[in-house]
Amino acid sequence: MARGGDARGTDRPDPTDWVTRAADDAIRHAGGEDAVRAEGRTITCASGASPSGPVHLGNLREFLTVHFVAEEIRRRGLPVRHLHSWDDYDRFRKVPAGVDPSWTDHIGRPLSAVPDPWECHASWAEHFKEPLVASLRAMGVEMEEVSQTEAYRRGDYVEQVLQAVAHRDRIETILGRYRTKAAPVAESEQEAAALADSVLEDDEATGAGDGNGAGDLARFPYKPYCRECGRDTTTATAYDDESADLAYTCTSCGFEGVTNLRTDHEGKLVWKVDWPMRWSVEGVDFEPGGVDHASPGSSYTVGKEVVKAVYGARAPSFVGYSFVGAGGQVKMSSSRGGVPTAADALKILEAPVLRWLYVRRQPKQAFNVDFGPEVVRLYDEWDSLTRKAADPAKRDAQVLAYERASSTAAAGTLPTPPVVVPFRLLSSVADVTAGSAELVSRIVGDVGHEHATVADLEPRLSRAMTWMSEYVPESERTTVRSEPDTARLAALDEDEELWLRQLLDRMPDRLELDETTALIYGVPKLARGLGLDDAPTDEVKADQKAFFRLLYELLVDAERGPRLPTLFLALGAEKVRSLLTP
Repeated sequence: MARGGDARGTDRPDPTDWVTRAADDAIRHAGGEDAVRAEGRTITCASGASPSGPVHLGNLREFLTVHFVAEEIRRRGLPVRHLHSWDDYDRFRKVPAGVDPSWTDHIGRPLSAVPDPWECHASWAEHFKEPLVASLRAMGVEMEEVSQTEAYRRGDYVEQVLQAVAHRDRIETILGRYRTKAAPVAESEQEAAALADSVLEDDEATGAGDGNGAGDLARFPYKPYCRECGRDTTTATAYDDESADLAYTCTSCGFEGVTNLRTDHEGKLVWKVDWPMRWSVEGVDFEPGGVDHASPGSSYTVGKEVVKAVYGARAPSFVGYSFVGAGGQVKMSSSRGGVPTAADALKILEAPVLRWLYVRRQPKQAFNVDFGPEVVRLYDEWDSLTRKAADPAKRDAQVLAYERASSTAAAGTLPTPPVVVPFRLLSSVADVTAGSAELVSRIVGDVGHEHATVADLEPRLSRAMTWMSEYVPESERTTVRSEPDTARLAALDEDEELWLRQLLDRMPDRLELDETTALIYGVPKLARGLGLDDAPTDEVKADQKAFFRLLYELLVDAERGPRLPTLFLALGAEKVRSLLTP
């Protein structure tokens, strides 16, 4: 791996780096490096997500936070695993926009039991898991996956479920202590709304809102799915500690039945007990969570007490991360539809660049992902950092983040173009060539980026072409005139006629970048009796602005556009002549 020492040349990264700190905490939680090596144990870094909808760029922070920490531990030569739990045994909560309203019939059933409306996967859960896993692989993220549906139905947690039920009074005491805690303080109205929604959903998932039974069963920590209709709209009516029989009624279909917690495996623990239960079973040393899970009274703070009181275990080291937004939306919501996913981002961002967005920031720093003009600036910044990272004398925290983004232990260096062409040039040329890869390749070669084949420009070329065609509004794209603007050409003033005549007389049939650049900038100099290599006077500078505006009007019917030399090369001499000849 390229990753190595810090700016001082040692083999240990900068201790102020958040990944380093989190890895240190995870190793301490596991007993320290010496103990880990001596005992031959594997450090467990865990993530979790509910495949209730598109796994968007906000959810991606969960995966990448764990990935980067596990990579740092692996870099130190310690055994580590990235364990990911798919919470596909969670209830289906609501039907998102664009899905047949008849799917409301499935509300309350496990995500793994809800049919895929698009009929391309085995279930709702699989429909949203598969594209995210594919994107993670493209980003070099490898993880050990666990389906909570499979784990619960296999009976993996039977003893832990019985233990939680036996300690239900203790659990209720802990949960009750936090129910009146205030929600976290938000920095904006949007963030406040997002946090409130999240806390409410968390409370709903625990059964804290409407109860789970009557009397001493009102907040029973285990929720069965109805054997008749498959929904979790069940109310506990009786429980026998000796036999582990739980009687319940279903408010959706009226079914009355009994499930045995030892043998039937028909339900799950409520969320605030389920999470700490898994910490104890899986031996989790590190796990992050959104700030909504770290706020007073929410999942992590409650879980710390539950895991100790019920399971005699310790909560993992924890990093709370802030929201990632897009298009002004502070916290993304899968159910609202239209949120960008990792797959969407990888259409326009090289995998290392997307990784870099997350690793370069402290987890508690919120940020937005902008697919507009910011993409061009992002690539410029990345290319500048790439050049800096090539100089061993310039190692610092920024270079360390670059190295973490660029390679992984398993995948090595992630794909980048053999010949790096600025994204702004690729997208600009793609704009004026209507997205012809071969033509783009020829032009960028002509302007100084020599390469053997189109493949030498990938994966960036395809991303530039996609960005221009799918993310740049039609109104902001360059539209080359199909016919000369005869009216404007007939109305040329004396200076404009002279400029065009000088340009057309001197323009060769095959255009080269340097010569074309010198000519376009030099025409106003020639018109004032100067040479092409002479420094421009103030009058020439004013003429240049007017001349450039004229060229844009005649070529693309706009006051500005791509750099004129690039535009000339993209159009070719013959096309330029046809549009500029009076």
